[in-house]
Amino acid sequence: MARRGIHVEIDIAASMERVWSLTQNPASHPRWDLRFSAITPAEPAPDDVQRFTYERSVLFHTVEGTGVSLGELIRPDGTRTSALRFSTTDRLSPLRSGRGYWRYTPLPNGGIRFVTGYDYDPGWGPIDVIVRPMIGWATAWSFDRLRIWAETGIPPERWPLSSVLACWRTDRPRAARCRRRPPTRHALDSAPATLASLEEPS
Repeated sequence: MARRGIHVEIDIAASMERVWSLTQNPASHPRWDLRFSAITPAEPAPDDVQRFTYERSVLFHTVEGTGVSLGELIRPDGTRTSALRFSTTDRLSPLRSGRGYWRYTPLPNGGIRFVTGYDYDPGWGPIDVIVRPMIGWATAWSFDRLRIWAETGIPPERWPLSSVLACWRTDRPRAARCRRRPPTRHALDSAPATLASLEEPS
């Protein structure tokens, strides 16, 4: 069966500027997103493309990679988007090269619908049938941790990964609060046009 990519979306009762800041700021992003331990931006480029390096620490190893992103702040429909490509040559990384997007859609009753769609080349071959659902779960759990931060101001460090075991806490992050099925055949079918023109990271 062909892979569908990873799709996650959640509604956040916060302003566009609040959600944009927490997700686009390289210092804030790794605080809520389990997929990153650190993001270090390079010097701004004249083409508005943001180049960066990233790290993900796991047990006794740190995966390092590079990425490029491009954000759209002004669109006719009032949404914003951010396109991304990333890559690593680390043989221990379960994700090699990949691409995806974020979409920020204002909701009629206030708040933002925050959506991601992305796909990647597996680094662990057939084991990806186990890894991919875990990556999807980690993305969804991180999105709900972001929602709590944006809505309440409670910092994401209040909810380390171990807090997933605190099943009696109704206020903890839950991946189940997110919608996980792509609305079309593949998670990248509705990607912004900027993704197609975005260069591969070097």
